[in-house]
Amino acid sequence: MSSQIKYMLVSLPTSSSQTNDKDEALSALQSTVASDNVTVLPFKIPEFKIGTLDALVQQADDLAKLESSCEAVVAKVGDSLRSLLEGDEEKISQQKTVNDKPADQYLRTFTWNKVKYRADKPLAELIDSLQKELGSIDNDVKSKFSQYNTVKTNLSTLQRRQTGNLSTKSLTPVVDPSLLIQDSEYLETHLVVVPNNAKKDFIRSYETISPMVVPRSSVEVTHDDEFTLYAVTTFKKHSSEFQHKCREMKWTPRDYKYVEGGKEEERKEVERVGRDERKIWGEALRLGRTGWSESVMIWIHVLTLRVFVETVLRYGLPLDFVSALIKTTPKQAKKAKASLDSTYSYLGGNAFGRDKKGKVTKDDSALSSEMAAAGVGAHGGEGAEYTAYVYYDFEII
Repeated sequence: MSSQIKYMLVSLPTSSSQTNDKDEALSALQSTVASDNVTVLPFKIPEFKIGTLDALVQQADDLAKLESSCEAVVAKVGDSLRSLLEGDEEKISQQKTVNDKPADQYLRTFTWNKVKYRADKPLAELIDSLQKELGSIDNDVKSKFSQYNTVKTNLSTLQRRQTGNLSTKSLTPVVDPSLLIQDSEYLETHLVVVPNNAKKDFIRSYETISPMVVPRSSVEVTHDDEFTLYAVTTFKKHSSEFQHKCREMKWTPRDYKYVEGGKEEERKEVERVGRDERKIWGEALRLGRTGWSESVMIWIHVLTLRVFVETVLRYGLPLDFVSALIKTTPKQAKKAKASLDSTYSYLGGNAFGRDKKGKVTKDDSALSSEMAAAGVGAHGGEGAEYTAYVYYDFEII
């Protein structure tokens, strides 16, 4: 399912307004992307401790990688919830909240969590803290869902043994122990599953497929739509040969040993594993809900740091900028981006210009030299397009 909402985080120098006023810069930004499907909201970014230029460039790269990891973890936890809730989109959306609010509301009212991530700490320390937290969430959710999948598989296996056909199901409920020769020094009873269309062949030939099969010892135990189960007695010293010949004839020998109370034990085992499955399903759902919420929060904090670091690298010191969250649709986002490119292309220096028709053009050679001179890369990650202003887009699916 693709998201119907696309978000853009934009940062502009206050000097982009005529009066160097933050409110005016934000109003100008709102006017630039004005449309029925576009909402522009102020996005508050604290002032963090700034280190050296080299450190900032490295941190920009670290944050780009960390943001990719955030997006991947959010998607993985979302897939796990989808699997747990069997694709029921209404139930899935109920679980996908951020801090007990819809994701959109969380973004609209976002404030930096100063208790968890103190803004007076070095950027490297904040990045490391966010990275460790994300890794812990990822591991916890993966571990719990792995546990759930294991118990779910065990339950399915047990249920198949109760409800499958005679070639796979448990024989405990269907075999009368009086049919079995037990504790004999020489004789042994075999249980053989025969396809219904091969019953005549079996009756005609089972006595002769190996030595020392007790004549007329076959007894039909039970049957289903596909198979019939027979009990046959042989001398023990030829048991393995009899079983081998049965397999050659496409008859299936079933290993079975009567255990006192086995039927009741199997029933209890299915009930016990069923209880475990329901309990761990609930635990996995709660952890998935929490994991999705926390990983989205980490993602937005990482994006906040990305905007801040890139703002320092692009616009320099002293810091004087305005940042905004733009909410739109994937379709409208292209128009909004084109409007932003057109209005703020001058921030890219010689890297951007206009053709004779006034359309914004990009000079890649000038762009490379501009970026190299500033020590700035296209920190949108691999394959990201460089923009003249600080810009990141994302979708929370």
